[in-house]
Amino acid sequence: MSNSFTTESRCPFCDLPPRKPATGWLRELIDAYAHCADRKDAKGRMALFTQDTRFLVYMDAIAAEPTQELLGRAALAPAFDNLNAYKAITHFNGRSTVSLDGDRAGGETYCPAHHISFGTDAERTIVIASIRCLDQFVRQGGDWFLGERPTACRLDRDPSLRTLSPWEADVS
Repeated sequence: MSNSFTTESRCPFCDLPPRKPATGWLRELIDAYAHCADRKDAKGRMALFTQDTRFLVYMDAIAAEPTQELLGRAALAPAFDNLNAYKAITHFNGRSTVSLDGDRAGGETYCPAHHISFGTDAERTIVIASIRCLDQFVRQGGDWFLGERPTACRLDRDPSLRTLSPWEADVS
């Protein structure tokens, strides 16, 4: 399966190879993951991983052992479908570093993510996840994929989220 994060692509207008360094392609891969998560596109997110991927989730950010370990791209579907439990999700990719080594790369990305639940205004809650991903990237057939994604989370829940009308909000 091919994705758009290839260093072998050619410009559709001038047929020249791209000038973007591999680190730019990797940042686009990181951003594509957040884009698909925000749209609850589990299949889109799954396509960003190698077939033999290893996805680790640490719900306790300082734990030595993961809360969940998923092996292989197909194993990602149920975990990614969990985002359907929320009305709206927004990931804000922040600081990201990448270290290249031929067809492999390592990276670290910080991402606060907001998860807003379903319900009436009085019932709605927000979960803010402070996420840190320690990615291992792999280039296969000219395309970059996530080969391993250990993800550490810290969750903050605010049950008092409620939508205010403009005349209720204190804007002073």
